[in-house]
Amino acid sequence: MLNFKVLLYLLFALFLFNSCTEKESATTAEIDGYVEKIMQKIDIPGMAIAVVQDGAVIYSKAFGVRNIAAQTELAEDHIFHMASVSKPFVATAIMQLVERGKMKLDDPVTTYLPYFQLADDRYQQITIRQMLNHTSGMPDVRDYEWDKPQQDEGAAERYVRSLTTENMIAAPGETWRYSNMAFDALGDVIAKVSGMSFEEYVKTNILLPLGMKQSSFLQPDIAPSLRTTPHVWQFKPIVSQVYPYNRRHAPSSTLNANVTEMTRWMLANLNHGELDGKRILKADSYDILWQPSAQVNEELNVGLSWFLGSYKGNKIVFHSGGDTGYRSQLVLLPEKNIGVVLACNYDRAPTGDIRNGILDILLGETPQIPRLSIASVFASVYAEKGIEAAKAHYHKLANEAPDEYIFGDGELNRLGYFFLQAKQVSQAIEVFKFNVELYPEVANTYDSLGEGYMIAGNKVAAIFNYRLSLEKDPGNENAVEMLKRLGAN
Repeated sequence: MLNFKVLLYLLFALFLFNSCTEKESATTAEIDGYVEKIMQKIDIPGMAIAVVQDGAVIYSKAFGVRNIAAQTELAEDHIFHMASVSKPFVATAIMQLVERGKMKLDDPVTTYLPYFQLADDRYQQITIRQMLNHTSGMPDVRDYEWDKPQQDEGAAERYVRSLTTENMIAAPGETWRYSNMAFDALGDVIAKVSGMSFEEYVKTNILLPLGMKQSSFLQPDIAPSLRTTPHVWQFKPIVSQVYPYNRRHAPSSTLNANVTEMTRWMLANLNHGELDGKRILKADSYDILWQPSAQVNEELNVGLSWFLGSYKGNKIVFHSGGDTGYRSQLVLLPEKNIGVVLACNYDRAPTGDIRNGILDILLGETPQIPRLSIASVFASVYAEKGIEAAKAHYHKLANEAPDEYIFGDGELNRLGYFFLQAKQVSQAIEVFKFNVELYPEVANTYDSLGEGYMIAGNKVAAIFNYRLSLEKDPGNENAVEMLKRLGAN
């Protein structure tokens, strides 16, 4: 005969199981509906999302296609370029080497790379910690050379040796400034300290122990059957001519992974370095990784690679990523034991807004559908009907649907630079001129128009607009430099 207490226990357990199952089903349905509305509203080729909570994967799904031209369906195991979501893997590798007594966070980088040198003697003071929290004073990468990638193991050291002409933007530790360059140099540090390439070290000591067998910082290692295609905007999403891969920038950018395996990464970090009996970091290392060590602004701090903030009263630990053809988001809510990862093969997808919408669902809030950039609509009308029709349509939408679109001087400014990069200079100038009309008190609108005229060879108009920019913002160093180049005093 079944013991009455045992029966009550079993009935209670069954009740809890059914309640959890119903809750997960409701959450799944709500996320599905939310993302499907976004996919209908915004022309996104493909996106994959996964959610973990309380030590388990509660959601994982792919939407759209791998390649918009071939219309190949996207699946959860397809691999994305994760861009800067790569950086916390660098910090984890460094912390592993610190735990093993092979290096120290406050040692100068020259301790491990004697050939590291910038065009400023202060480079000798730069520490490993400052590189990890973006206070090294190092500038950022200007050209990733995705179109001419280096793929051999020597690329990392060659990149570090090429930095001798780079000027520092501040003294080490003086200010916060995001630097992919610093993280790329850290990859060479990991290689020299560990005795193996950066990519091999991460694979051996992080990815494989966590069961991330398909993930790699070496894009050529990804099976062709699992690869996704990057997409860029040209009045609509189109397939990018280049894939964002170059081994000299592997540490800052080139993790290739799917959302299924990224759930393993989230679970391990939420559990302070341990997953399925395997530990990649000591628990107390998170006291360093997730401890604020630099301030980005009043609402945001950074630990070692990880950004630290809050969302609707909840502590969040996160990193986002964006490169040619891709966008990604990874956020952890340690106190709620929740993690969300999102990967998209389109570099104009509003992944930050989508991430927040998913968090809203998990927190019992009502998610907001992201707004469209006014620039996309403006560009489409411009291409079809000309600049005057585009202006008229802009004003119409600003009056009739102000909450449906993202306005602001930055939206059209980015569109203008899209035309400049496409060598459509006259179109860029028309966009910049309209932006000046809309935002006559914003210094940057004149600065951008000045650049357009300078590229077009109209020196007089370029000087005029750079001077107007300086009147609006006397601290505009770019305008000062451009006026010097144009021979204007």
